[in-house]
Amino acid sequence: MANGTGGACAQLSAVADAVLYEGYLLYPYRRSSAKNRVRWQFGVLLPRNWVEREGPVTPGVSGSADSWYQRTECLIRVRRAGAVVRVRVRYLQLQYKQVEAADGDGAHRPVESLRTADGTAHLSFEEAVPRETELVVPLEELPPDGRTVAVGAPAGAEFEPLPAGAGRTVRRRREVRAATTVTAEPLGPGLYRLRVRTENTGDAPDPRASRDAVLGQALLATHTLLTGDGVEFVSLIDPPAAYAEQVRGCRNAFTFPVLGGAAPQGTSGDGATGPLLLSAPIILPDHPQVAPESPGDLHDAAEIDEILTLRTMLLTDEEKAEARATDPRAARILDRVDTMPREVLSRLHGAIRSLTPRTPAAGRPPAPSAGRPVWWQEGGDDGLSPATDTVLVGGVPVGGGSRVRLCPRGRGADAQDMFLAGRTAHVAAVFHDVDGSTHLAVTVDDDPAAELHGWYGRFHYFRPDEVEVLGPDAPPGPGRPTRPQSPRPPERPAGGPEEGRFDGRP
Repeated sequence: MANGTGGACAQLSAVADAVLYEGYLLYPYRRSSAKNRVRWQFGVLLPRNWVEREGPVTPGVSGSADSWYQRTECLIRVRRAGAVVRVRVRYLQLQYKQVEAADGDGAHRPVESLRTADGTAHLSFEEAVPRETELVVPLEELPPDGRTVAVGAPAGAEFEPLPAGAGRTVRRRREVRAATTVTAEPLGPGLYRLRVRTENTGDAPDPRASRDAVLGQALLATHTLLTGDGVEFVSLIDPPAAYAEQVRGCRNAFTFPVLGGAAPQGTSGDGATGPLLLSAPIILPDHPQVAPESPGDLHDAAEIDEILTLRTMLLTDEEKAEARATDPRAARILDRVDTMPREVLSRLHGAIRSLTPRTPAAGRPPAPSAGRPVWWQEGGDDGLSPATDTVLVGGVPVGGGSRVRLCPRGRGADAQDMFLAGRTAHVAAVFHDVDGSTHLAVTVDDDPAAELHGWYGRFHYFRPDEVEVLGPDAPPGPGRPTRPQSPRPPERPAGGPEEGRFDGRP
C-alpha cells in the first residue's frame, strides 16, 4: 500500500460507516418516535420479484428508491503491470429483536415490552448487523465476462436470557441472497471502465407482501468501496478533460461514485483523480469527510452535531430510559452525551474552516483593515440588505430580480447543483457568508414550486462566478418550459434570514 493511502482508507471508512448507519436511528432515538417507525430508506436492495411486481424499476443516480440491484461504473487508470483492484461491498442485514415473556412452564410468548425486576425496560425492535465482502481482482486475470462472488448473509438466531427468569430476548435474521459481479472494459492503453454490479438474487415468497415483510431479505444501506494497487480512479464529477467523453459513457444506477480521502493539494486544475472511490446510495461531493470535531455517530450525518447533542441532553429521564431500551446504539449515544466533557461540546460550536477577506458589495466602503472580515467587527452587519445588495458579475450589477443562467463550476461544485447546469433562474437575494464569500440565492425558472420556496426562504445558492447574466427576455434553458416570474424578489415570511449572512446550509 502506498504511503499515505492507509490514512486515507481510514478516513474513507469513517465516511462509509456514516453512510452505512445514515438514518439507522434518528433523534429522539426512541421506538415510539414516528420517524423511527419508517426506516431503511437508502441503498435498499430487495428481491427482484417483489420490486418488479408492477414492472421494471427506473434507474436513478442515488439509492433512495427501492431496487433489486446497484451498478457502479467508473474509470480507472493503470499505472503498472500486475495492477489489482479491491472491491468491498458493504450493507446492513436486518435483525429482528423480539422480547419474549416467560409463561412459567418453560414456554415463552412474544411481547412488545417487558420490565424486569431490576426496573430495566426491554423493547422489541428492528436492529441490523453490518456485513462486508471483499473481492481482490487482478486486472490481468479478469475474464471478459467478469468475476462473480456471493455477498449474501446466512440466517441466524441468538437467545439471551433476561434477569430472574423473566423471559428472553431473541434476535433472528433471515437469509440474504446476493451476488456481486466485477468487469473491466478496456478503453485504451492503461484505461478501463470498471463495472461493479450487486444484485439481490433471492425471491420473495409473496411478491404482493408488504415492504416490511420482505425487508429481512434485503441488503440495506448498500454501498461499495474501491481501492487498489497500481491504479487510480477518475472523478466522475470533475474528470480530466482527456477523459470527459469516457466519463459520460459511465452509467450508474441507484448509486453515486465519488473520490475518497483528503482532497489533493496543489493540483493542476485539469480534473481530479485519486486512489480511492466510494459509491454510495446518497449524493456526496468528491473527498467527503466526517467533521474532525464530531465525537461519534448520531446516525444523521446531514445534521449538526451540536444541535443533536444539545437536544439529546434535554431528553427527560423517562425518554432516555426508552431510548436505551430501544437499541444498544442509542444507549451508546446517550452514554457519550451524558459524559461529554465541556471542551468537547465547545469544539462542536462555530467551527470555521477558513477565513478570507471579503470584497465589499457595490456602494459599501471596504472593511476596516483589522486582518479579519467585516462581520467580525462590532456592528459590521449594519446596512446589509440581501434583497437590495448587488454584486458585479462580468461588470454588471446583479441583485434581487436579476435573471441569470446557472453554470456551476466543475471542480468543487455541489453534486446536486450540477443537475441545474444551463437552467435559467431569478436572483432573490445576495448573501454574505461568514468566511467572507458571496452567494446568490436563486429560484429556478421552471421549478413549479419556486414561488413557494421563495416565500419560505428556501433557495439554491451559487457563487457569482457560477452564473451568467441574462436579459429579461432571454429564453429559459434548453428544453425547459417558461414559468412566469415576478420581477421583484420573493417576500420572506416573518422570521426569515434577513441578517445578511449565509450559513452555508439551505
